Amino acid sequence: MALRTLLFCSSFFFLVWTAQGQQQQDLWAMFKRVPFKEKLNQNFNLYFFYPEFTQELKALKGKEVVIKGFYIPLDAQPSQTLIISKYPMAECFFCGGAGPESVAVVYLKAKPPRLKMDQILEIKGILDLNGSDVEEMSFIIRNATII
Repeated sequence: MALRTLLFCSSFFFLVWTAQGQQQQDLWAMFKRVPFKEKLNQNFNLYFFYPEFTQELKALKGKEVVIKGFYIPLDAQPSQTLIISKYPMAECFFCGGAGPESVAVVYLKAKPPRLKMDQILEIKGILDLNGSDVEEMSFIIRNATII
């Protein structure tokens, strides 16, 4: 009886873990499907790339999401704002060859513990999308916690 219970619990845990991993992977995949179009910004008189969000991503706006990625510090001092990247720092949007679909800005509810660059984090928060403000990132996780 104990063995049967153990097997059931292990199977259940594996299914839950797999479903969570699939959900996280899907968010990065959804970001990747967003086309970016070059347009003139009248305020700066420069061309910038603006996202054209897909319907599947728009449907998640304002909803709680979970995403897993690499911690990229924004400031030298610990802050409640950080960047999460699909890739480590050497390959990320800022330093490597990845695109804007590979990063999101995270606004945490509370100051995080001391983190190391490229530390893998799992973040839970509310998804927001920015299609117009060139001084903000396109993908935003608000009211977030590190899980």
